[in-house]
Amino acid sequence: MMRSCLYLGQVMHHRLAPVGHRFTYRVASLLVDLDELNALGSRWLSHNRANLFSIHDRDLGDGADPRRWIDGELARHGIRLDGGRVTVHLFPRVLGFGFTPLTTWFCRDAAGRLAAVLYEVHNTFGERHAYLVHTEADQRRTLRHSADKCFHVSPFIGLGGTYDFAVRAPDEILALSIRERDRATGRPILIATHTARRAPLTDAALLRAALAYPLLPLKILGGIHWEALRLWLKGAPFHRKPPPPEALVSLADKRDVL
Repeated sequence: MMRSCLYLGQVMHHRLAPVGHRFTYRVASLLVDLDELNALGSRWLSHNRANLFSIHDRDLGDGADPRRWIDGELARHGIRLDGGRVTVHLFPRVLGFGFTPLTTWFCRDAAGRLAAVLYEVHNTFGERHAYLVHTEADQRRTLRHSADKCFHVSPFIGLGGTYDFAVRAPDEILALSIRERDRATGRPILIATHTARRAPLTDAALLRAALAYPLLPLKILGGIHWEALRLWLKGAPFHRKPPPPEALVSLADKRDVL
């Protein structure tokens, strides 16, 4: 049975400081087993070619072979999967166009244990950076960890923050939250969540998703710029974009597992 699936749900962003701002939008996303990439071809979904929905290697990791890249990065940080399963949660391209603010990789070892989670963050300048955490969490538990922010995302939030992640390995429900706080004061800055329910990755489900969530990438990217304009009008301070980190991957710190 295919492990890749569709998720239908909602994204919420709540800006807490220095100005208040909140918005939500409905989204469709995919959880893709990297071993199934070449078997995903269907009427509405393709790998590395145009379709209604598509997944492209250039959108993942270093833009080449995603499985080779993730195995190499994990080995570089002392984590070996020995052929274990890797699933990736992402927003697909729609009619060839796409933007994924966050791609989340769930990496299991040969025994099926969750050995690592990697958060690949993309900004609207075409840059990306990933935060990696080493864990052995059971998929029924919530993994909590933190990472000092080192990659520019929004011009209205600087690099002086820390991310607090909370995630469970996706199953029937997808639940991910990121809380950003000021590194010096601990003051909360932003809360972002993505919650969704699993649906089968069938032609009928994909077509329904296309009708229910039309022009999804434009909705995501347009929403980012629209909300940025609203923040600017509210008087949020502007931060110039610094150079991205030299390394594509940095380590996060595991805090606890509940």
